[in-house]
Amino acid sequence: MNASKTPPASGLDMCSPLPAPPPMVHDPGLPVPDESRCMEHWSAFAMLENVAAHSLVVARVATFLAVRAREMGMAVDVPTVRASALLHDIAKSYCIRHGGNHSQLGGAWTVALTGNPAIATGVTHHVYWPFALNLADYFTPLAVIYADKRVRHDTLVSIESRFRDLGDRYGVSEPIRQRIEITRVQAVELETLLCDTLEVDLNECAFDCGRVV
Repeated sequence: MNASKTPPASGLDMCSPLPAPPPMVHDPGLPVPDESRCMEHWSAFAMLENVAAHSLVVARVATFLAVRAREMGMAVDVPTVRASALLHDIAKSYCIRHGGNHSQLGGAWTVALTGNPAIATGVTHHVYWPFALNLADYFTPLAVIYADKRVRHDTLVSIESRFRDLGDRYGVSEPIRQRIEITRVQAVELETLLCDTLEVDLNECAFDCGRVV
């Protein structure tokens, strides 16, 4: 079971020049909001209904991955992964209205709301992970990245379908199209890594694990 992969080389380097953060070890002393509390945060920040619907499906996918990882013996905290997925677009509606980077702003808000950096890291990095893909050390952000890349609006789709939509909607310049392609390549590599590590074909998966948390 190989739970890590080095980032690919590319003409447009989006990898961080800094070392990766320390491995994320679940701290039982840190608070983890449940779904009801996350929805209260959505309301407090006036989340749009379509963004909320998207977030619920992303959380469904991420939760499935977390449950499966636990079944495979990985040290993954399912409620932490689910909370991070539920909050990954906490700043999306604000940035639609006022501008700004919704992942960076959302990560900052999530730290303030939860006091839990593991949850916030999944929010900050849900668009792209600028380090090596290492599921053993960084399962939460990588699960949220992958889940987000499998949900177009509130519908489960393939990665290729999701990125065609992203290109159609946001690919207005060559640099943006290059960044979208880099994130697509990472999503495909992450999917392969997850399939191999979790021993499941994610393209044949309904991501239905019931009410597990």
